[in-house]
Amino acid sequence: MPRAEITLLSSMATQPLLAALAQAHEQAGGAVVRLESVGGVDAAKRVQAGEVFDVIVLADDALAALAAQGLVQAPQPVADSRVAIAVRAGAPRPDVGSEAALRASLLAARSIGYSTGPSGRALLQIFERWGLAETLAARLVQARPGVPVGQLVAEGEAEFGFQQLSELQGLPGITLLGGLPGTLDIVTTFAAAVGARSTRPDAAQALVAFLTHPDTATLKRQHGMSPSTAS
Repeated sequence: MPRAEITLLSSMATQPLLAALAQAHEQAGGAVVRLESVGGVDAAKRVQAGEVFDVIVLADDALAALAAQGLVQAPQPVADSRVAIAVRAGAPRPDVGSEAALRASLLAARSIGYSTGPSGRALLQIFERWGLAETLAARLVQARPGVPVGQLVAEGEAEFGFQQLSELQGLPGITLLGGLPGTLDIVTTFAAAVGARSTRPDAAQALVAFLTHPDTATLKRQHGMSPSTAS
């Protein structure tokens, strides 16, 4: 008897991790998972427009908004994802080891790449807190939906790139400088929820349970994330 198939919609940041987890889930006897990853904003809009998905994985605030609209069941935290900094491979390594050093390096930069997702919004809030929002505005390059910030850096469109480590690691043409220093650390919690219109809610709930299980910690770390500390 063929196994059930379920659909999983996610943002791009979690695509590599979810592909690995979906494969592990299937190998453990779970349902076959059909994963589709798009920009987080687009993913939320598609759920709001009535498209049917069995499981949705998005940043926890975006998923909470969908839950408030009755479009998904109670979200469960899956993984925490930190923002990293990248420059073009072969370029000088600027000092980003402290808040003051990062601030000075960005003031000297010609262009700064950032994402459309929660990490991008958090970065802009840092600039505002520094009082540099207007100063840096003309240098900001926002990645198009579905385009990694690392690609902008590798192709020379952005001198600096800020995005989830999971989306930057392994990309050719860039050098990772590490995460943001000290209290500037940007952490996004990604969560999973069963879609309110799921046609296979039991299989969908089993996938959510698998995604949040402690035994998946190693895979999460391998893909630049960590088990969620959110309650």
